[in-house]
Amino acid sequence: MDGQPTDLLAPRISGHRDPESLAGQDPYGPAAEPAARPRREALRILVVENEARAADSLVLGLRRHGYQAESVATGAKALQVHRSADLILLDLDLPDLDGLEVCRSVRATCETPIIAVTARDSELDRVLGLQAGADDYMVKPYGFRELMARMEAIMRRVRPPQPLEQVIMRGPLRIDAGTREIRLDGRSVEVTRKEFDLLHLLASQPETVISRKQLMTQVWDDSWSRPGRTIDTHVSSLRNKLGASSWVITVRGVGFRLGHP
Repeated sequence: MDGQPTDLLAPRISGHRDPESLAGQDPYGPAAEPAARPRREALRILVVENEARAADSLVLGLRRHGYQAESVATGAKALQVHRSADLILLDLDLPDLDGLEVCRSVRATCETPIIAVTARDSELDRVLGLQAGADDYMVKPYGFRELMARMEAIMRRVRPPQPLEQVIMRGPLRIDAGTREIRLDGRSVEVTRKEFDLLHLLASQPETVISRKQLMTQVWDDSWSRPGRTIDTHVSSLRNKLGASSWVITVRGVGFRLGHP
């Protein structure tokens, strides 16, 4: 991006400490888990960054959060490959082309969301970046958590989530999202709110392994905390209430999927 180094072990992208982070906590979350996104592949992120260490660190952080991330070091290369990306993180200080020109060229040919990431921090710089077609503008140093939040906000606008099924039938299991009722072989199964949300998410994607990170995000609305024992406790309770551990299958090192009795 602008040559400022990205500290892989620090939660703030420029190597500054993020006051929101917890001591000893990995800012990028737990080791790589492929995030399961409902009915679609992981988002493809193109990082346009000429400083190799910064690019590598950012790409690694994105991949550890379930994104497909690649980097290029020049504006010319970005213009060659940008159509394959779902979102572009664009430094404005590139060795061959001005980032604003790259932004204008991308915007002239497609609607791929762009977040400008740069050391240019004046009001005029921000205005020029947004006028060139950027959907958002971040100034270094920036926090990785804020970047993730801005990416998610942009993608909610351009790619709204598809609604889950209201009534899901999986063998003898019936899950009704409207009444929030679960029935197994015709009998009602009493569950807590989080247990219902967890089972409904798994049942809505029966062939998909849902990562722990994705469960924390979608069921507990928490993108940053480590999953810990919270998910395991709820899974264990669900298995007991459904009468068989085979209803929720653990995929070691990844997450969980719906099973069958």
